[in-house]
Amino acid sequence: MAAKNGSIKLVAGNSNPVLAREIADWLNLSLTKANVRRFADMEIFVEIQENVRGSDVFIIQSTSFPANDHMMELLIITDALRRASARRITAVIPYFGYARQDRKVGSRSPISAKLVANLITRAGVDRVMTLDLHAGQIQGFFDIPTDNLFASPVMVRDIKERFDLSNVMVVSPDVGGVVRARGLAKRINTPLAIIDKRRERAGESEVMNVIGDCAGYTCILIDDIVDSGGTLVNAADALLANGAKDVYAYISHGVLSGGAAARIASSRLKELVITDSILPTEAVTKAANIRTLSIAPLIAEAISRTASEESVSSLFD
Repeated sequence: MAAKNGSIKLVAGNSNPVLAREIADWLNLSLTKANVRRFADMEIFVEIQENVRGSDVFIIQSTSFPANDHMMELLIITDALRRASARRITAVIPYFGYARQDRKVGSRSPISAKLVANLITRAGVDRVMTLDLHAGQIQGFFDIPTDNLFASPVMVRDIKERFDLSNVMVVSPDVGGVVRARGLAKRINTPLAIIDKRRERAGESEVMNVIGDCAGYTCILIDDIVDSGGTLVNAADALLANGAKDVYAYISHGVLSGGAAARIASSRLKELVITDSILPTEAVTKAANIRTLSIAPLIAEAISRTASEESVSSLFD
């Protein structure tokens, strides 16, 4: 396929090569040959090994663990492409790291998501494409066009295939995620419940109350990020204690740091479903109750529409 004004090129960093290859396959393209490696002192070196002059280039790179390394890869790839006279550079960031630092949480604290947006823009990116931002206002942190895609169509399709919707209840694991959960509940026409919790310290949560009658329902927890897994495990326990039949979770980004995969595997959660926006670790792939959905078709279609100057938002109508 070709862009409206020039050829399409896909460049992959090292954060998620499997997803990058799947996206390329969906677009019937080959990944652009590029050398992204480390010197002995771990400095990052990038060499684009194909002509990209005048091309519409898409860099596929999540800023997942190790976040700082993958961020620097993205910035240096961008600089290499800009100096190689690429016509337009789009950073495709399925998982946008630092998104949870979207506001000041105390005196003399940073807004790191804004800083990262500035870095990406100043490096020479012309457009950003990402998936399920932790906070919608992060789009406004960029002074360039930014498309925030949603994994909900992929999740809705999977839920409709696997569940009897007449017995399903969508649950938000906290008050902050109500809008996201309500949107999915509306799509599949199911009732909504909310977990009221108090977070005592970062990475830990204590479930306080279930708002809504979940007795007899198959409950589906919806959120954008699962990190330590503590919130999901506690939420599942609370829902089951209130009479839920089974508890599942559909989460966009499976950060799953530390012992999170083992915590999920040993929990009462029937199944955790994540997307492949982050390359799954060995622990995640081995966990019997963690399953991955591919977002490659969704991102590939968004790339195709961006290249041909068509509407991306209509993907989610």
